[in-house]
Amino acid sequence: MGKSVGRFQFGVEEGRRPCKLDSRAAGLNSQLLVNPLPSRNVLGGPLKPCSATPRTGFFRNGCCDTCEEDVGCHTVCVEVSAEFLEFSRVAGNDLSTPQPEYDFPGLKPGDRWCVCAARWLECAAGGAAAPVVLAATHLRTLEVVPLDLLQQHATA
Repeated sequence: MGKSVGRFQFGVEEGRRPCKLDSRAAGLNSQLLVNPLPSRNVLGGPLKPCSATPRTGFFRNGCCDTCEEDVGCHTVCVEVSAEFLEFSRVAGNDLSTPQPEYDFPGLKPGDRWCVCAARWLECAAGGAAAPVVLAATHLRTLEVVPLDLLQQHATA
C-alpha cells in the first residue's frame, strides 16, 4: 500500500487495478491513484454508464463507479427531477448551480447523475426520490439503501 494524504490513499492494493481520479472534482489540483471497487450494479450484473453529458461519477468517467476513498458513496444513478433538485438544495446540497472549479456543470431536470446513496435515501424519506437507473447504480449502494426501495423508484 502507498502513502495517505488526507482521505486519499496513493498506491495500489494487491489484486486491484489503480485508477486516476480527476481531483478537480475533489477540489484538488492534480490526479490521484485510487483503487476502484468492481464495477457491478445492484442487480448483480455489469455496471452500465449513467451519463456522459453531463459527465458524472466519482471518477468523472460517466459511471457510478466507486472506491473506498469515495466517502460520499456517489453510487446511485438517478434521473433528476425538479422536485429532487429543490429538495436537495433546501437540504444543503445545491445540484443546480454550476461549479466549474469542481468540474460540475449544474443539473437540470432530466439529467442523469450519480448521487450519494445517503442523500438519495434522505430525499426518498422526504417524498422527493429521483427515479433510479438500477443497471447503472453501483452494488455498494446496497450498504445504505435496500434494493426493494430502489426498485420502487426504478426507471428505464
